[in-house]
Amino acid sequence: MQKQDQYLRQQIEAIIFASEEAVPLQTIRLVTGAELDSALLHEMVEQLNLEYERTERSFRIHRIAGGYRFLTIPGHEELMKKLLAPKIRRRLSRSILEVLSVIAYNQPVTRGEIQQIRGASPDYALDRLLERGFIEVSGRADSPGKPLQYSTTKDFLDLFHLSSLKDLPKLREIKEIMQEQEEKTAPLPFEGAGEKPLYDNARQEFKEP
Repeated sequence: MQKQDQYLRQQIEAIIFASEEAVPLQTIRLVTGAELDSALLHEMVEQLNLEYERTERSFRIHRIAGGYRFLTIPGHEELMKKLLAPKIRRRLSRSILEVLSVIAYNQPVTRGEIQQIRGASPDYALDRLLERGFIEVSGRADSPGKPLQYSTTKDFLDLFHLSSLKDLPKLREIKEIMQEQEEKTAPLPFEGAGEKPLYDNARQEFKEP
């Protein structure tokens, strides 16, 4: 029985380790074929976490979003940001990067101003960027309707390894970065794909030397 419990713990550990998302009880039961209930699963996860703590591992299994997943313990946030930033940038679609560049160079900026600059609705990109924490609502414009204004966050600076907004690259350099990214990565079905590229309008006031 003890060996069976140990093997089941290993299976649970492997399933959670291999998943990029929180794994719910139903999935673990389906994959393992075990008659698990929430109490038994919680107990086995706690046993695994005690082992990780005893051996001073840098991670634990946490229950989040209705499931279980591995997370690093406090103290490794900056390390993880450096590791994951390139991957996150690759997952941002061209249209989202364009909206992000418009905000970065014109902040604080309203939705209407972004649309005027790009010539396309920024709604989807704004939702995704707010969701990821790269932009925030920074105030309201002193214009009819008092529209919301958007600005970049510290997470935006961290994503592109910038100390401050003064370190923003010139628009020409952004174009080159995005072009290199497209050449290095195969086409993926990113959200917003197919919209007309409008880098050249990212910063209306910008004059290249």
